[in-house]
Amino acid sequence: MGNYKFILSGGGTGGHIYPAIAIANELKDMYPDAEFLFVGAKDRMEMEKVPQAGYKIEGLWISGLQRKLTFKNMLFPIKLVSSLLKARGIVKKFKPDAVIGTGGFASGPLLRMAAGKDIPCVLQEQNSYAGVTNKLLANKVKKICVAYDGMDRFFPVDKIIKTGNPVRKDLVEMNVSKQEALEFFGLNAEKPVLLVLGGSLGARRVNVLIKEQLPLFKSLGIQVVWQCGKLYYDEYKNCQTDDVLVFDFLNKMDYAYAAADVIISRAGAGSVSELSIVGKPVIFIPSPNVAEDHQTKNALAYADKNAAILLREKELDLNFKTVFTDLLSSKEQQLKLSENIKKQAFPNATKNIALEVEKLLKK
Repeated sequence: MGNYKFILSGGGTGGHIYPAIAIANELKDMYPDAEFLFVGAKDRMEMEKVPQAGYKIEGLWISGLQRKLTFKNMLFPIKLVSSLLKARGIVKKFKPDAVIGTGGFASGPLLRMAAGKDIPCVLQEQNSYAGVTNKLLANKVKKICVAYDGMDRFFPVDKIIKTGNPVRKDLVEMNVSKQEALEFFGLNAEKPVLLVLGGSLGARRVNVLIKEQLPLFKSLGIQVVWQCGKLYYDEYKNCQTDDVLVFDFLNKMDYAYAAADVIISRAGAGSVSELSIVGKPVIFIPSPNVAEDHQTKNALAYADKNAAILLREKELDLNFKTVFTDLLSSKEQQLKLSENIKKQAFPNATKNIALEVEKLLKK
């Protein structure tokens, strides 16, 4: 039987949406006749990104709790009841064979209702510190796919499967040579390349750091491929030179990774998983402004295994120059970091998650 029906729910940020789309694509390869429906939060980016990927989506009137007393918080109970009722209607009408949640508040009502109807549900937790929604749903679902060790702090141990995080296929099958990548960007093969990633919207503190350090990079003879993000492009586009290429967004990530000798990045779950497969030396500068400081915890899990360097934002002024210069001058350290980060990679993560869903369907 291939005409299964799947609901995927998760959103609020790309870190929840893109894994859901990757899992849907994998299930579609396995079951070409299957039907898919996504459920997200009405006013968030999934309402745009999911249709772009070719899938239908329904929106719930839901948002997370703010940390301080606000009007939005007073609306939360009404939104929750509204979302639970709409989720119940969606489940009743669509009649899914399985439901997959990738985190974010929109997945809470949907999986709660599906599990209550005894529909097999799978959670996918991207981070080393579990999100609130997934923690609340843990006892209701059949399986929980994770990317890090020690997740039994949050979830029942008998439900945990370590699969890794879904990663885009073009990176798993990356077949761009360094030479091709350098030619694509118009870079000099004699000079090292630093790739800077602050996420699609950008990261203010990372951008401030890079601008401050441009004289250092010049003195070291380094070329920079700098994704500063859509929010900051107008501010930093004037930094462009022959050796400093500034982008709002990098569409050809496989070329950017192939060109790089060293990478500076935030430590969101998706970035960390991609960089493990890429296998280049990485300096993680985690955002301190995310729930439960999970980016720092993601980066720490790698730094503890000598698989990456962790620099907190508050340490940048004091330590960046020394740490970066030492890394650039030591081929031995670069090689060790590359070897160790590759050991953390799960190139078959998406397939493994889809196989866990398949096992539940066969039960």
